[in-house]
Amino acid sequence: MSASSVLLPLDALGRHRLKVAFVGTHGVGKTTLCFDLAAQLKRLDLGVDIVKEVARRCPLPINEDTTLDAQAWILHTQIAEEIEACGAYEAVVCDRSVLDNYAYLVARAGRQAELEPLVGHWVRGYHALFKVPVTGAPLFDGKRAVSLTFQQDIDRIIDDLVQEFDVPVTYLDPADRDGWTAAALTALGLPTQPPQIDLFSTRE
Repeated sequence: MSASSVLLPLDALGRHRLKVAFVGTHGVGKTTLCFDLAAQLKRLDLGVDIVKEVARRCPLPINEDTTLDAQAWILHTQIAEEIEACGAYEAVVCDRSVLDNYAYLVARAGRQAELEPLVGHWVRGYHALFKVPVTGAPLFDGKRAVSLTFQQDIDRIIDDLVQEFDVPVTYLDPADRDGWTAAALTALGLPTQPPQIDLFSTRE
């Protein structure tokens, strides 16, 4: 536990905790944003962890060839890793949320009535969701699908689910990519620069 003077919101257990997620389709820069925001939070003297994109570790097919079982594995693994991280750290930054993981399931198998109560409940546990816009086609990195159509389909489904579940989301400005981390900090009510101590100040 850090000695940070930053006051974080209370979680369901009455602890000062912060859990945020960057949501969006693949190939839009969510992972870079997660590390950038985590670094900024560390500079505020907070204990921080990142829940990395679990789909990359899925033992079953992903992308266009995914299955209902694969997406169920991803969804439940995401929840499990968020629980673990939130139990140990003051601030948790998630590379995806249950909402956009569910979007890939919807794209492959349609809406799942038995999963929607879980998704609807869990998505309200984030203190903030930041939607990362599409600014270009995805590049192949050994895992990521490169179809622009598939990328845009997922982006549309995410927007539809945001409306369906009626969850607050901050949409990042596609024209200000360099300002996305600062925009997230501002939306969270946190300083965009760590407090500095003036070592050269003198007392009157």
